[in-house]
Amino acid sequence: MMFKFTLEAKSGQARAGVINISRGEIKTPVFMPVGTVGSVKAMSPQELEEGNAQIILGNTYHLYLRPGHELIKAAGGLHKFISWNKPMLTDSGGYQVMSLATLRKINKEGVRFQSHIDGSYHLFTPEKVIAIQEALGADIIMSFDECPPYPVERDYVEKSLKLTLNWAARGKEVFSNSGNQALFGIVQGGIYEDLREKSARKLMEMDFDGYGIGGLAVGEPKTDMFRITQFLNSVLPENKPRYLMGVGTPTDLLNNIARGVDMFDCVMPTRNARKGSIFTRYGKMIIKSARYKEDFSPIDPLCNCYTCRHFSRAYIRHLITMNEILGMRLTTIHSLYFYQELMQQARQAILEDRYNDFLKEQLPVLDCIVE
Repeated sequence: MMFKFTLEAKSGQARAGVINISRGEIKTPVFMPVGTVGSVKAMSPQELEEGNAQIILGNTYHLYLRPGHELIKAAGGLHKFISWNKPMLTDSGGYQVMSLATLRKINKEGVRFQSHIDGSYHLFTPEKVIAIQEALGADIIMSFDECPPYPVERDYVEKSLKLTLNWAARGKEVFSNSGNQALFGIVQGGIYEDLREKSARKLMEMDFDGYGIGGLAVGEPKTDMFRITQFLNSVLPENKPRYLMGVGTPTDLLNNIARGVDMFDCVMPTRNARKGSIFTRYGKMIIKSARYKEDFSPIDPLCNCYTCRHFSRAYIRHLITMNEILGMRLTTIHSLYFYQELMQQARQAILEDRYNDFLKEQLPVLDCIVE
């Protein structure tokens, strides 16, 4: 199969590697912009490439409901359908199923749920979720899991984990392993280290191509998130990529890279940008603030993104306060460029074995609100 992860360097527990797949090379650590329904909101594929995105994410649940995996397959697969030639990952929909608590019923077979769009009934089984993702044709696909909410009793997490492991085995069994896709298992177990270890070791026995870390960033304290990723760093194999799902802020990314994580995704940079909250190397900028009304400097004078090369804070503030689409596009272009640049800087620091110093330099700044 054309999927290989090579660990190039470590700095402390932080890892720099390369994922080779048929559509190209992914240098880690990596942040994946989220294109839930086949589009990263406000961005064209060309702009994503110009912003140095190496891989983007789509979502099985949403693409299954609209426009449908069969239509996408008939179009030649998701890459061709959306005109994206670089690598792509599809999430299995486990998180969406969790979030539909009032619209779904879970049993051993799978999840019966009502569409949030029209109320129609559907059944997701681990076998069906694999079949949908094979039809979509993403380069990396994910096992179907149940993502427990937080807070929740340990008893529920234990039962949920048993279900997720059973689903992982069933999905792995029907996975075609055609050579064009890699399949990741998802480690669950809530905030309980013994359950996380059980989950990881059972999945490792199944020998997945990589391992997602699910069930975090769902409301638990940051200390618990960091504790679990730190713990799993000592359990998961070094020769497989580790993907922390749905995380997060720039400080979350850097802190979890320090704990051995390789891959991330989150809607935060795009969602926040559209509302005028912009991530920068100086901290978070609230561009609607009156202080920027007559500020004709770029968002970041040192940034080389299209937005910062051509437009002022005053103009972008004007667009955002007027709810203009261009404003949302320009803030999104900058925030995603910043995320990619941050990952490149983190990677370089690992390769030069100075990640600890890099972390100490970055964290106090990134947590600030730009004055």
